[in-house]
Amino acid sequence: MNAPTPEQQTPGPQTSTTTAAAAAAATTAAPALGTTTIGVLGGMSWESTALYYRLANELVREHRALGAGNEPGEPLASADLLVRSLDFARVRELQLADRWDVAADQLRREGLALAGAGAGVVVLATNYMHKAAGPLEEALTERGVRFLHLADVVAAAALARGVRSVGLLGAGGTMTEPFYVERLAASGVEVVAPDAAGVARVDHAVFGELCRGVFSPATRADLAAVVAGLVDRGAQAVGLCCTELELLLGPDDVPAGVPLLPSARLHVEAALAAAGQVPAQVPARGPVRAPMAEPRLVGGAV
Repeated sequence: MNAPTPEQQTPGPQTSTTTAAAAAAATTAAPALGTTTIGVLGGMSWESTALYYRLANELVREHRALGAGNEPGEPLASADLLVRSLDFARVRELQLADRWDVAADQLRREGLALAGAGAGVVVLATNYMHKAAGPLEEALTERGVRFLHLADVVAAAALARGVRSVGLLGAGGTMTEPFYVERLAASGVEVVAPDAAGVARVDHAVFGELCRGVFSPATRADLAAVVAGLVDRGAQAVGLCCTELELLLGPDDVPAGVPLLPSARLHVEAALAAAGQVPAQVPARGPVRAPMAEPRLVGGAV
């Protein structure tokens, strides 16, 4: 469900599907004993936010279905979540216009709304928008709400696998700008980024296809070639640091023995563990690949 905003907001580049009934349910529903509600700030794009929702619920159900000790299993269990989905068309306009100040203020307000609705852990379900996540992280920390930065989660997963050099795939800005690379470096993880042609190809795949629900075998092959190039240049693992990428790529798309770091799945696992909804996960080799959709034409490309 969507979290309500804490006060009347001035018009801005955002939409809300919140109703009064949903708002009341969000603030009155009792979470599972000993757990914390997770706030998911998403919609950027909704394709990957849907993946967050599905993974969170699958992992919670898997954990609780069998029971523990003398406790009966709970096969109907689901994750305790608040989801705020923004209108990505408006957010993308801000990205392209370089209005990261406006975007940052929007993220801060929406994150505080999730906290006000009861979220004790908040995740921003998009790597690229972490460029504007500073005010959000600061505001939540001041309120005692934990913010899980995606780059920190990816870095922790790399180090847990004994990896110090990660090939980075994502939106163009995520691969080339300092906000993400420097955050990884602060944890001791070096980045191997694609060349200019590879950056352009991955960025087009993200915004021209995956965010629009287009999953093409040809694009999968192209991105696998970019991945192979990163490994040839010394990457010990490959980070899928756009949350839509793991809808298309999986362990079969990297050279044998090279770990894949699927940022959305890792983010969900870390959030559930931080909220006490599942135990901390043992490092896995890669994501569970979602079924690949039939390719659809977008602007003449598949």
